[in-house]
Amino acid sequence: MQVVTGAMGSLLPKLGQLLMEEYNLQKNAKKGVESVMREMKSMHAALCKVAEVPRHQLDEQVKLWADEVRDLSYDIEDIVDKFIVRVEGPNKPAADGNKLTDLVEKMANLFNKGKARRQIASAIKEINKDVQEVANRRGRYTVDNIVPKPTSGMTIDPRLRALYTEVTELVGIYGKRDQELLKLLSLGDEDPSNKRPKIVSVVGFGGLGKTTLVRAVYDKIKGGFDSRAFVPIGQNPDMKKIFRDILIGLDKNMYTNINLMVLDERQLIKEIREFLHDKRYLVVIDDIWDGKLWEDIKLAFSNMNNVGSRLITTTRIFSVSIACCPSTHDSIYQMEPLSDSDSTRLFCKRIFSSENKCPSELKEVSRDILKKCGGVPLAILTIASLLTAGHQIKPKVEWQVLLDSIGRGLTEDASMEEMQRILSFSYYDLPSDLKTCILYLRMYPEDHEIDKEDLIWKWICENFVQHGKHQTSIFEVGETYFNELINRYMIIPIFNGFREVQSCRVHDMVLDLIRSLSAEAKFLTILESNKDITSSQNNIRRLSLQNIEEDQETTPLANSMSISQVRSITVFPPAVTIMPAISSFGVLRVLDLHRCRIGALNFQPKMRDIGYLFHLRYLGLKRTGISEIPEEIGNLQFLQVLDLDFNFEMRVLPSSMWKLRQLMSIKVLFRCYWPPGVLGNLTSLEVLERIYASPSTVQELGRLARLRRLDIHFIAWSLEVEETFVETICNLHDIQSLSITCDDVPYLDLLGGRWEPPRCLRQYTFTSDHIACSALPMWITKCGPSHLSNLSEVHIIVKDVQQEDVQILGRLPALRHLWIGSTHQTERLLIIGADEFRCVIAFGMHCEPATQLVFQQGALPNAEYVRFSLGVRVAKEDGNGDLFELGLGNLLSLQSALVEIHWDGVTNMEAAEACAAVRNAMDTHPNHPIVNLHLDPEISEGTNYNNT
Repeated sequence: MQVVTGAMGSLLPKLGQLLMEEYNLQKNAKKGVESVMREMKSMHAALCKVAEVPRHQLDEQVKLWADEVRDLSYDIEDIVDKFIVRVEGPNKPAADGNKLTDLVEKMANLFNKGKARRQIASAIKEINKDVQEVANRRGRYTVDNIVPKPTSGMTIDPRLRALYTEVTELVGIYGKRDQELLKLLSLGDEDPSNKRPKIVSVVGFGGLGKTTLVRAVYDKIKGGFDSRAFVPIGQNPDMKKIFRDILIGLDKNMYTNINLMVLDERQLIKEIREFLHDKRYLVVIDDIWDGKLWEDIKLAFSNMNNVGSRLITTTRIFSVSIACCPSTHDSIYQMEPLSDSDSTRLFCKRIFSSENKCPSELKEVSRDILKKCGGVPLAILTIASLLTAGHQIKPKVEWQVLLDSIGRGLTEDASMEEMQRILSFSYYDLPSDLKTCILYLRMYPEDHEIDKEDLIWKWICENFVQHGKHQTSIFEVGETYFNELINRYMIIPIFNGFREVQSCRVHDMVLDLIRSLSAEAKFLTILESNKDITSSQNNIRRLSLQNIEEDQETTPLANSMSISQVRSITVFPPAVTIMPAISSFGVLRVLDLHRCRIGALNFQPKMRDIGYLFHLRYLGLKRTGISEIPEEIGNLQFLQVLDLDFNFEMRVLPSSMWKLRQLMSIKVLFRCYWPPGVLGNLTSLEVLERIYASPSTVQELGRLARLRRLDIHFIAWSLEVEETFVETICNLHDIQSLSITCDDVPYLDLLGGRWEPPRCLRQYTFTSDHIACSALPMWITKCGPSHLSNLSEVHIIVKDVQQEDVQILGRLPALRHLWIGSTHQTERLLIIGADEFRCVIAFGMHCEPATQLVFQQGALPNAEYVRFSLGVRVAKEDGNGDLFELGLGNLLSLQSALVEIHWDGVTNMEAAEACAAVRNAMDTHPNHPIVNLHLDPEISEGTNYNNT
């Protein structure tokens, strides 16, 4: 039902837009729109109640009514959009500039707009009739009083089973996991006296076994505490019941004989605090969904209890775990999926009672099934249960059928249904906007890597993202949506080499849930074969074409199904072969053809039909091999996103693009020529990647006041271009990311001290194959840490790096990613101090060849990845050649390192000693980081190490 509320959220603002004076509606039409708005708002309120209830708990008549409202909302929005396009849409300019022709064109436009207003007035009358009919049915079905259907008396919350699971059956609980949790609880050799309560929050995705792990540890250590309680919470907690359960858990004999029902929350809190006043207690609060709820619960536990008490919480939401652990004394334990070996042991133990008893013919299909389960114990146990019938193992053919069905939402089994129920708790806890956003991930094939930025822009163009109250861009609001889905473990983040989230994927089991929910709501249609195409399908709103075999004889899509109402289509190669004529999509908002080689498929002539997609907001043509964009693209006056990146044959952009006044993001290779006057008219632009810096384009940049991200390439440098660029960049007060690439200048003091970057600046990149800045940019040294409080990423090449530069950069409070390189290094030793780079998680410093880096104790406390160069000759000459002690053991969070060893002027043996010293430092590091060593020059095989 969340899809219905999402559709309504998009419609209501548009109805309000219709009432604006500029549309000059007839009086009766205005009253009709106001009537529709009132009724639709009322329906929206009812639907919000419906959306909070899992669909399987809804009455069938309510489902039908909600589906009817969804279709009605879409139909009304289509009518409104078509009217707005006819009023605001493309007006063809006169061909010859003749005054008489201009007048005729103007009169024709007025006539067309008048006709459109009469048509919308007539359409609104019909809409009101349909709305009233649907509203009357709502009254008959008593939707406003919707409550969840009572569940069967045999059904219990499936998460409670984890409390009573035989722990010895579960691999990965005893061993590494419980030892890690015990370590965080600090229950080893510590003296329990004079220790205030410590909180440990266990956080992770649904099904990872948080409750089972905590129950195992709880049972293992509870004997060391005076009082203990294990209290499950869930999504719909009753505070008084929580406090009563804590008291009963602490002393069942005492509190089952006391009438706790008569006590209010304040009295219950007081009772708990008095009972625990001088006792060493262990309390588990399991499955917390709300940080505010924890604020109330913790009132029952005094910080003055100094006898080594412990509180453990579990949650699926990372921000909740942070709320549970406000003190540095507290700890967060992030549950990870099981390793491959533990997954195999758990799976085989469940089916064969031993890992060694798996028949050879089932080993390969077992590995494939476990890959689908992704190390989630709940998924492994559920799938394993489906592969046995009683005490008999099902034949291999049924294993293969199950493997093929995982991720397609086709498996119908009670245990699978129970697993989905567990996962669905996370889904129904999402705000309505985020429910729609995660359902949209159904657009992508299984195991597909989904680009973060592309996804957020699609959400925006689909009207899933609602602009926030604060003065932030709508893309930043979309970023909060994306981050919240990560925060709730609904999507899996994928990091680049510098530990930035660049994309995500969906776990197969979550994808199963999304598929099921999406199908129920008729949210989108997936076509994966000709068999899907020929099936009868109506009212398709979103369409994803996937996995059509290249040698398949394909059926023309337009001949087999209704596509006139499709709002969004994403095509994955080679399914573009069944793509119908672009002009078939009358109300299309999103068209994504990423990687579809339409340039090589004679598809490009059809691109002229792009001009008919008047409603289009998103056009994705990245890596499609096209060489040009037709002039008709100027008709798309509602276009917000245009992605033309990595089309290497494209040389020029059409001059008609000056009309795209609502365009917010464009990506194109820098070699594309921008006709004069185009760029300066795109005043809604927030993202511009990548552009060649000519005198005209640099000047026009100054008119793009909303620009947040700029990627610019300077090929031929001149004083005129530099002066204009500096003036332009000083006027861009919303710039958050600035990336500059330069050629053909030996050393450059770009921007110098004239630029005072806005406080919102987050990223600065200066790269080149041949150029370096003379020194650290003056605007960094001048502005200082307080002004650059949001600068989180710096990539730069300078002539040489000085110790003072390291200290300046090290003081930037928000810096998380640093890459700095030098071309002519003079400073032989650079020290990374204890109070520097406190937030950096990825650190790179390439200073060749004459330098040595030393990390002092306390340096880079959060760095997970480091990359740096080591000059062996410098280290030897400066007296540190015996041990090459770099202080790598001081990097407490280190997970991986890349070390470039420069050994000019020393023997092969000395180079080998340096390599061995670095490897030894990694081997003895408590985290055992992964290390990659690059030698410059390389040592060839068979070289005698004693040769110089």
